Amino acid sequence: QVPLVESGGGSVQAGGSLTLSCSSSEGWIYSGGRCMGWFRQVPNKEREGVAVINAGKFTLYDDSVKGRFTVSRDDVKNTLSLQMNSLQSEDEAMYYCAATQRPCPSFPNMRSFLGRRDLYVPDTWGQGTQVLVSS
Repeated sequence: QVPLVESGGGSVQAGGSLTLSCSSSEGWIYSGGRCMGWFRQVPNKEREGVAVINAGKFTLYDDSVKGRFTVSRDDVKNTLSLQMNSLQSEDEAMYYCAATQRPCPSFPNMRSFLGRRDLYVPDTWGQGTQVLVSS
């Protein structure tokens, strides 16, 4: 059983919007104030961090999506979301939600999560949802 399940991907024209959701039937993922976020990957490239949100609802974004994407979480409904506006061809990728066992209370922690390094390498992943952007 996959602990995280993404949905909401699809095909959109450049300039359009999509909202991705990540849900879990396993409440433990959303309890304990875990660090959670979104990553994306295109073929033959490394998976890159897009957005991260901590238990206090503080957020951090990759520069490439800042001002266009918004990450949010609902720890009661066990849902993580990514609102994507003004989509560009460069945003086309497989999008994954992820979590790590430890909280990330500070911005340096959150940067480590996005960079998948130090103590904040995500250890729980979904299977991904594809986003296609046509020009």
